[in-house]
Amino acid sequence: MNKTIDKLNWRYATKKFDSSKKISNEDLNTLLEATRLSASSYGLQPYHVLVIENNEIREKLRPASWGQSQITDASHLIIFTNKTTFEEDLVDDYLKIVGNTRGIAEKDLKGYSDFMKSKLMQLSDAEKEVWTANQVYLALGNVMTIAAELEIDTCPMEGFETEKYNDILGLNDKNLNASVVLAVGYRSQEDETQHYPKVRKSTKELFTHI
Repeated sequence: MNKTIDKLNWRYATKKFDSSKKISNEDLNTLLEATRLSASSYGLQPYHVLVIENNEIREKLRPASWGQSQITDASHLIIFTNKTTFEEDLVDDYLKIVGNTRGIAEKDLKGYSDFMKSKLMQLSDAEKEVWTANQVYLALGNVMTIAAELEIDTCPMEGFETEKYNDILGLNDKNLNASVVLAVGYRSQEDETQHYPKVRKSTKELFTHI
């Protein structure tokens, strides 16, 4: 079997982490670089990622996370936050990076700029927030796969009170919203769920070749 598929079979949503084990700085930086290199619509990456190791902050977040132990016991929390809205500067700032990286004059990017703005600026604030949240999940899936390759355990978590997270982390004033949490670290030997057979739909049920 393919090695990547082996690792994906190995991974599971870890319910109990070994709080004594920490991810190395090298591996953490690999996960963050995988996040940075993730795909996003137009390449705009309309989100910001918080890496939480501070125990005091995590103790505050746990009650807002239905008391789940992963919040305090995992090596790190990676919190993906999406922009709640945006204006034309989202596109302008990105194209400055494009121009600097690829040596392209601003005038030569105007057509692409106008195209993106014509599609994105017509969205309502509610639609913008849905769109930015969707981009977060592209990055989430990518970093979870890389973590599995490194045999680092993860648990993606939507079970938390968003408003409380936003308040604790000071996100409201930054035009950001806590979208999804990824606990990363190493499984506890006491976590019985690691032994459960993986349950997924069959290939026949899930895929149609046309």
